[in-house]
Amino acid sequence: MTTSTLDLRGKRALVMGLGVNGGGLGVTHFLLQHGAEVTVTDLRSAEVLEPTLAALAGLPVRYVLGSHHEADFRQADLVIRNPAVPRESRWLQIARAAGAAIEMEMTLFFRLCPGPIIGITGTRGKTTTTLLVGEMLRRQFPDTVVAGNLRVSALEQLARITPQTPVVLELSSWQLEGLGEAQLSPQYACVTNMSPDHLDRYRSMDEYALAKRQIVEHQRATDIAVLNQGDPLVSQFAQHTRAQIIPFGEASAAWEPQGPAVRVYGDTVETTIGGGAWQTVCTAAELQLPGHHSLLNVAAASALALSYGVALDDVRAALRAFPGVPDRMEVVRELGGVCFVNDTTATTPTAAIAALRAFTAPVILIAGGADKKLPWTGFAAVVAEHAKAVVLLAGSGTTRLLDELAPVKQRLPISLPFDSLRAAVESAQQLAKPGEVVLLSPACASFGMFINEFDRGEQFRQIVQGLT
Repeated sequence: MTTSTLDLRGKRALVMGLGVNGGGLGVTHFLLQHGAEVTVTDLRSAEVLEPTLAALAGLPVRYVLGSHHEADFRQADLVIRNPAVPRESRWLQIARAAGAAIEMEMTLFFRLCPGPIIGITGTRGKTTTTLLVGEMLRRQFPDTVVAGNLRVSALEQLARITPQTPVVLELSSWQLEGLGEAQLSPQYACVTNMSPDHLDRYRSMDEYALAKRQIVEHQRATDIAVLNQGDPLVSQFAQHTRAQIIPFGEASAAWEPQGPAVRVYGDTVETTIGGGAWQTVCTAAELQLPGHHSLLNVAAASALALSYGVALDDVRAALRAFPGVPDRMEVVRELGGVCFVNDTTATTPTAAIAALRAFTAPVILIAGGADKKLPWTGFAAVVAEHAKAVVLLAGSGTTRLLDELAPVKQRLPISLPFDSLRAAVESAQQLAKPGEVVLLSPACASFGMFINEFDRGEQFRQIVQGLT
């Protein structure tokens, strides 16, 4: 399916996976607006999907919930798969064998978007980087669109995008799988970093990295790829793209960039984009973002915005004004001298390690949840260094987490897993003293006790706001 041949009038379109994060809702609206006959099929129940179903109330959509029907896949002209649906799904195989076109919301958007696309991926930092780039671009391009893996449907923004409208997209590995199959990459691409994640979905780290690499794989020579030169996996992506490479990373004696670049030099972000000597972009003291790791996100965002043509003064102004991102090192409240921080999107051990290292005050860590089959290398040592206590949430990953923390169990209290977030927060509050931090940074996925990590974060916010 190409832009020029896209005609959905009367086509039988099957949306596989409505979801609760907006993508399925956006694509369903899009299909209806273009005259398709839409069926939505999702293995989840109507009760779980209720908020999304409410947004579609009154529209001519046929629903198959709680199961899939083979006939729907055999009869479909077009199947739109949710990013969470594996490429190997037998239902997709049935549809392909019957001649259906397989698309994702993002592949449709890439085919139809008239404006330049700036795509951002990575294991950590991609949301912060995406939102930073959006704020930088809006200084010069007020109509900039920010969407993608942010619970914002890209397709629903299509009507307001012109050939001059910059589009900034956060892209997950699952979305990039579909873009790779369609041989689509953004004109501007950025990879923040790579560390083990989603190994419950991918068979190996190499397979996970291959999915991420699709963001640069199909770029042209006139495109830009902003790559973390200090990340061993990400730096290899340069061998798989025709785009111009703009590196960013920590300054080191071994790295002597020969062209445009952005570096983190101590607590300062500097750039040579625009030519000449290194110029200061910002210092850590000017930012509202906590932790040294935030400087690398700033470096990546600055490299993208400056490469796009945003003036350095506008980049600086956007950085000073940026308040941070909900659910990512978000200070929810100070109560009795205790700071409560919501970092629910830290769903990997690597992300939780970065969060712990951001604090000098003692931390009561709330962690645990669903197993993503990730390595826990170094986690126990960082917990022992930065945490005063660990409060655990129930989940399949918590058993592995307990085993990992066994060597430090004699040095700090570790609670038995709570099956109630409220009980876990109240336990953490009792352990905390003025000047200390209660940190929700689970290092695990959210499935089981919560709908998703955002539901976990919202529940944490509500519980903390209600504490006395």
